[in-house]
Order: sequence, then structure tokens, then C-alpha cells
Amino acid sequence: MPLIFSPYFCFMGKNIVVIGGGIIGLSSAYYLQKAGHRVTVLDKSDFMDNCSYGNCGYVCPSHFIPLATPGIVRQGLKWMLNSQSPFYVQPRLSRSLIDWGLKFMKSATPEHVEHSALPLKDIAVLSQYEYENTWRPLPHFEFAYEHKGLLEIFQTQAAAEHAHHTVEKAHAIGLTDTQLLDQKALQEKEPHTRVNGLGAIFFRCDAHLYPNKLMHGLLDLLRSAGVELLPNREVLRFETGNGSVKKLITSQEAFEADAIVVATGSWSREMAALLDTRLPLVPGRGYSVTLEDSPYRVNYPAILVEGRAAITPMDGNKIRFGGTMEITSTHTPPRYARVQGILNAVKRFFPDFDVTMPPREKIWYGYRPCSADGLPYIGRIKRYNNVVVATGHSMLGLSLGAGTGKVVSELVDEKPTSIDLSPFAVERFD
Repeated sequence: MPLIFSPYFCFMGKNIVVIGGGIIGLSSAYYLQKAGHRVTVLDKSDFMDNCSYGNCGYVCPSHFIPLATPGIVRQGLKWMLNSQSPFYVQPRLSRSLIDWGLKFMKSATPEHVEHSALPLKDIAVLSQYEYENTWRPLPHFEFAYEHKGLLEIFQTQAAAEHAHHTVEKAHAIGLTDTQLLDQKALQEKEPHTRVNGLGAIFFRCDAHLYPNKLMHGLLDLLRSAGVELLPNREVLRFETGNGSVKKLITSQEAFEADAIVVATGSWSREMAALLDTRLPLVPGRGYSVTLEDSPYRVNYPAILVEGRAAITPMDGNKIRFGGTMEITSTHTPPRYARVQGILNAVKRFFPDFDVTMPPREKIWYGYRPCSADGLPYIGRIKRYNNVVVATGHSMLGLSLGAGTGKVVSELVDEKPTSIDLSPFAVERFD
């Protein structure tokens, strides 16, 4: 049955302000409006330049291993002098970076990976369910969604051994349609081009979509439902009293609110500080290149393990290549040599692909909000009773977008949440 938005219920609900116009903020606005609230979304820009547009479009329960893993710090140190490396931390004197780095190193343990797998899987499965059963049936909202699986291709014996353990773990947490492919079975999955790999994990549970269509369609949906979308509204401060936030002040006007959702992505640490809350989070810059009317063809999205890159067929005739995690300031100029590193990795795995370095205006880059342990921050803060935070999703913002929006709405309405949110507690490092 098509979803019908009712202005009557909007009038009877709370007045809610969502700060942030990326997938997390817009998804939260969707579920809050659906629950009968009057919703305003403020974006510091024009809703068009956040990292929700340029990612590889995965909706991926397979990504149950957090960014903070054993060995990642050592590997990052080795890559620091390589301009094309896929993981890089820009050295700089920054108290927030040092604080984040110390917490990140402390979190990068086998125990943390073990404890993170089930929470990450649960929110990803919830999100995928919402994309498929709530969003896809909506009229006039098409975002090139395909649930056909994802390949994680490896080239070395060490990665093959790790893949074996990953498949065992996937089965243990309920992703039983995960299988290990040998070289022959991998090539059979991609009959249109040569694949240079020893084998792959095939995650049948995964899906993908075209982020650009999703975001534009979601904006249109919210406008038609009466959600107020206000661009170029950077929140400068809050007026508080009696344990709650009363007003949000921008450079242009003030907004009263019964409840506030902070979904400001890589700028969330600064926003949380305005609310007297400490949020260990740094921006992680990624890059992507999209071929329109691609001369190459692949059946499945793929992670290129040793290349630390990703590839996705999109919207019928497009292929997107993406990757890198560059921990840096949002003011640091892009390092385009890293894009060449992505394209070199693609060539090593798909030798028939001759993708030249595009002009800079054809290269996308954006900032993912990276928490200090690889898990998002989703929940209320202690100091104010009407503030919900939803950020820190790192590379999984789009994948977890629909599920996060749903639990944000449940939190605002003080209902039991669809999943256990305790692993994602906002102030878990205090």
C-alpha cells in the first residue's frame, strides 16, 4: 500500500529540527515526518555536496568488520610516504586528532572486531529491510536498487586465509548465504571481462543502488510531504534551559524545536561541542570516478582487497570506482594522486580496464565521519533530553542510512528501538 503523508498528523506532532542534509539527516526526516511530526532540515550548504552522493552505493550487511582493526595502524604508518596509498593520516598538531588517534589505536583489537560484528550486521540488515520494503514500494521513487550480491576479490594467499575466516564469521552471525569462490568460480561470475584474482568471497546478502538517484529522489519526496528543507543554514549556537535545547541560532534566523537531530557528518564533533558534548570523530576523505556509458561491464559490485578500492555497476550503464581513507582536515586541498592509485588498483584486478586519469572536475571527493572505533554514534546525549545524535558512520553512511533514520524516529518518540543501540552509545568514550 503506498505511503500517504498526512498534514493533519504533522500538525499534531512535535516540531523537530534535523541538522544535516546527507543521507542520515534526510532519512531521519523521512521517518519523523512519517510518524506525524513537523520537520525542518537545515543544511550548511545546498544539500548537494555531501558524501552521500559520491560513494559506491553499497547496502552491505557484509561490512561487519569495523575500520579499527588489528594491523591498520601499522599499515597506515607504512603508507604515509606513498602519495597513492589507500589509507593515510595527515600529520598535524591537533588536539582532537591526537585524542581520536589514541582511542582508535586502543580500539583496534581482535576483541573489538569480535564484539562489533553483530551490532554492525544487525543495523545493516535493518537498513536493507527498510530500503527494500519501505522505500522501494513508494511511488515515483526509483533509485536503481539491485539485490544481487557483492564480490570481495583477493589476489594473495594471506588474503585468501583471511577470507576463509571471514566466511566462517559471516556464517556464525547469520549471513549464511556467504560463500568462498575459487578462481574458476570467480571468473564465471564475470564472463564479460578478465578478473585477476585467486578467488573471492561472494556475499549474496548485499545489494547496491545509485546514490545520486536516491538522494535526489529523497529530497523530492520530502518536499512533496511538506518537510521544510532550508539550505545555507549553518547552526552557530544553541539556546538551552532546564535540561533541553530551546532554540537553534543560525546566521539568518532562530528556530524553536521540541526535539533536535544532529546528523552533521564530518562536522559533528564541532556541532557536539556547541552542545557541551565531546565526540571523538575526524573526517576521512574518499574519492570516486564514475564512467558514464561505460565501455566495460561487470555483473557485481566488488571490493578489491589488496588494492583497497571498490567498483560498482550502477543504473544500467555506469561504473563507479572509489576508495581511499584519508584522515585529514576538511580544509586540506584534495590529493588527486590518490585517484590514480584507485585506477591502478582497478587495472591490477581487471586487466582489460584502461581507465585514464580524468580531469579534476570529473573527480568526486567527500568526507566520511569516522568515529574512534569504527561504529557509528546513534543515541541521546546526557546533558540535554531532547537531542538525538546520528553520525560517525564512516564508509557505511548510505548502507546504514534507512535503518539509522528509523531508529532516530523511534528515539525521538521514546519508543523501543528496532535494534539494540547500546554499542552505538554517543558518549561511550567518556
